[in-house]
Formats: sequence, structure tokens, C-alpha cells
Amino acid sequence: MDEDVFTPLSTMIAANAAARPQSIALIDGERTMSYAALDTLMDRIAASLQRDGLAPGDRISICGAASLEYAALFVGALRAGVVVAPLAPSSTPESIAAMLVDCGAILFFRDAEAAAALKAQPISARVIDLEASAFAAWLAPEGAKPQPVAITPEMPFNIIYSSGTTGTPKGIVQSHSMRFGHVARGATVGFGPDAVTLLSTPLYSNTTLVSFFPTLALGGAAVLMKKFEAGAYLKLAEHHRVTHTMLVPVQYSRIMAREDFDSYDLSSFVMKFCTSAPFSAALKADVLKRWPGGLIEYFGMTEGGGSCVLVAHLFPEKLHTVGVPAPGHDIRIIDEEGRELPRGEAGEIVGRSELMMNGYFNRQEQTDAATWMSPEGLRFIRTGDVGRYDADGFIELMDRKKDMIISGGFNIYPSDLEAVLRQHPDVADVAVIGAPSAEWGETPVAFVVSRGADAATLKAFANERLGKIQRISAVEVISELPRSHIGKILKRDLRDAWTARAR
Repeated sequence: MDEDVFTPLSTMIAANAAARPQSIALIDGERTMSYAALDTLMDRIAASLQRDGLAPGDRISICGAASLEYAALFVGALRAGVVVAPLAPSSTPESIAAMLVDCGAILFFRDAEAAAALKAQPISARVIDLEASAFAAWLAPEGAKPQPVAITPEMPFNIIYSSGTTGTPKGIVQSHSMRFGHVARGATVGFGPDAVTLLSTPLYSNTTLVSFFPTLALGGAAVLMKKFEAGAYLKLAEHHRVTHTMLVPVQYSRIMAREDFDSYDLSSFVMKFCTSAPFSAALKADVLKRWPGGLIEYFGMTEGGGSCVLVAHLFPEKLHTVGVPAPGHDIRIIDEEGRELPRGEAGEIVGRSELMMNGYFNRQEQTDAATWMSPEGLRFIRTGDVGRYDADGFIELMDRKKDMIISGGFNIYPSDLEAVLRQHPDVADVAVIGAPSAEWGETPVAFVVSRGADAATLKAFANERLGKIQRISAVEVISELPRSHIGKILKRDLRDAWTARAR
């Protein structure tokens, strides 16, 4: 492909269908879909959306586990210029309803599990079930063709919802140009007609999509795994002769910990990727030693801006870093006042590139807050992470400026959990931290100043009101929270004390 010439994803899939119609595009358990079948289904989906009155720029939302229908719906909507907002089924029903209102979704597609979870929740959009017969009934007749839509680079492609610190999560608007940049990057790391990509993270996650779209755009096959389990993952990888995969660190940890890991034939692997959470040097080293193929770690944000790339197999002496700025990415380190810092000094990481979000959907103030303008007037995106350049130009992460918890590769904001706990009448004060977890990487732990309720009661109260990913693993009742002289809760003290006791 010509990396400099923008081509819409749906156009690239159509080209694959014309060149290799019988090549497999999608694998979902025992079901498969060829490129010809996918292209035809995309036409029907786009025509169905147009029939229902959706115009370019209008939004639909999808909530469910990965499936052939989900994948085809996502890319088919793009052919009509419709923007897709994929939502996490693990979110609370109230949060899903709020996000549907926030993005203004006209149609809401859901699978059976999401439907069961949302049965008592009023939904603002027209609901369509993804179950095969219901989805087929919604589709335009076979052979239906949509009215052509001219897709331009700046048009919105999707809205990815982050975990908001308060209220409704923010919708991150990514453009077709940004996604084309991910495809162009994929062409440099082996994605192509011979690629078989195993995706074991959900299709609502940007972590997944940065590998899913290059796979389809460049003619490979995407293997969809509804729910990750290390043994099942290894069986699929061996059976399908997988060449590429994207995993978060906790998944690598679980896979490498299996006693039977070395019994699987993984010789087909070309490249493995990792992102979304801190990836320990020791774990990277173990993957490099025992798992064939290269290993690349990406450090960046769903919002885009600047990304770092660590080609671990080429720089085994730099496994403690997140690599160097990706080609064409400008990454700088700034202090609290927004002044650029010299190499070696630690500060907030900010980045700029062609891969930048349009902004947060309908949230200009928060878009502005996430922006740093350089002295020469260039727009950068703040990461909220603290790091520094080493002498060789590699970036070392020092800490997270924000108190975000990353559990199983997903972002959890302590303030969301704290707000729920404060609803209990016995909670006088509360702080939530991310504690180390062998299973999840990090897990939420709450420290509560209680007027009478015990830890078990408070934990049950909170977890009944939180999404699955957010649930608190432990509550500790204490007499007073540690605070600085200006009243700020010293979460590092809580984290250090918890870690010391856990040893």
C-alpha cells in the first residue's frame, strides 16, 4: 500500500474482496467469513443504515462480545460514513444509557448478554439485537447496494469512550485519517494477506482496534476470541497458525505462567504487540526468550498524540523503557507550569503526530484541558504520565500523574469508586488506590474512614453499584487518611503501606 495516499478502510476491504474473494477475513469459533462475503454484508449494512435515515456523521452504538456480526457491522457502518461508538458490556446499565445519550446514537445494536443486563434500563436509541435471526431481519435484502459516500480524512470514524473521572465517560472522536495511520503503521510490521491475527481483547477497546483494522485493511484474517483464557488462547494460536497478536501485560503474564506453555507450537508468530498498561522488563524478557517472533510495546493514548515504540527484540537492553518516539511523532517532557524540560529531567509526557483525536465529543473544555500548546504554536496532547528521556533517547516511565488504575489493561479512575463509596451514610472519608495484583496487574483497594460499617459491608455496597471491571478487591477501615499540609490525600503512602503488608 502507499502509506502517503489516504484510502478509506471500507475501500481497502472491497479491494481485498476483488483480489482474493475466497480468502478468510473473519474467524469466530467454527464460523468463518470470506472477504467476498464480508464486502457483500458491508454493502447490505450500509444500505440498511441509509434506509433507516442515517447520514454521514450520524452515530450508532454497539454493545456485545466479539462476533462476525459485530465486526461486519462496525466496518459496514463506515461504508455509509456512519460513526460507530462501541460500548463496554461490563459498564453499568446506567452508564451505557448515559453514553448512548451523550453520543446521540440513533441505533443501538446489542447481543443477548447485553440485552439481559439492560432489560430494565430505558434506552434512548432504537434497539436492534445482534442475534443472528434478528440481525438478518433488520438487514436490507441480499444484493442491496448503498448510495456511495465520499469518505474524507477528517471525517469521524468512531467514538471510543474512556473511563471518566466523574459523571459520563468522555467520548474520544477518532478520524478516518487517524485510523489510516494505524493501517499504514501495520504495513511496516508484517500485516498483509498472510497475516492471521488473534484478538482476545474486546472490539470496544482501542487496544484491539489498532490491530483489527490493519488486519482487514491489508487482507489478513482476524480470529475473534470472545473471552480470554490462557489455555484456550494457546490452542487457538497453534490451531490457526497465528502470526500476529495484541495482548495486554496481564494476559502475557497468565500465558507465560502456564506450565504447558512450551508444549505449544507457536513457531508461526511474526510479531506480538503489547499496550495499555505497565509491562515489566522481566516479563518482556521471558516473552522474548520463550515465544517465537518479535515483540513490540506501544506506549500512547486512545486520544492519540505521541506514541513510543519499543522494538524489544532489537533493544533487549532497553526493556525497562517504553522505547523511542514513533516515526513522525514529537514527544516532549514538560513541568507543572508547561515549560519544556531538558533530557534527563522528569515531567509530564506530551505528544503530537498525525494520529490525534479530533477531540472529546461535545466537550470542548475537556479537549482544551488535554491540550498543551508549544512555544511555536503546535498542538500537543497531554498524557498525564510522568517520564524522562534517557541518554539514548528512550523514554522511562516514572509514575502516572493521574491516579488512574490499570486493571487487566482497562482504565479505572479512583474518583469514580470513591464517589460510589461516599453514597454510604457511614463513609466519612475515602481514598482508592491501585494495589499490585498478580492476576490483573493492578486492582482497586479502598481505604475508608467509617462511622460504623465494617469492611465487608462497604465492599458489598460498592461492588453492587460498580461495573465488573471497576469492582473493589479489598476495603480497609482506618481512623484517618494521610494528608499533606495542604490537605491532599497522600495516596502513595497508602499504596506503599498496602504493598509492604502484602509482601
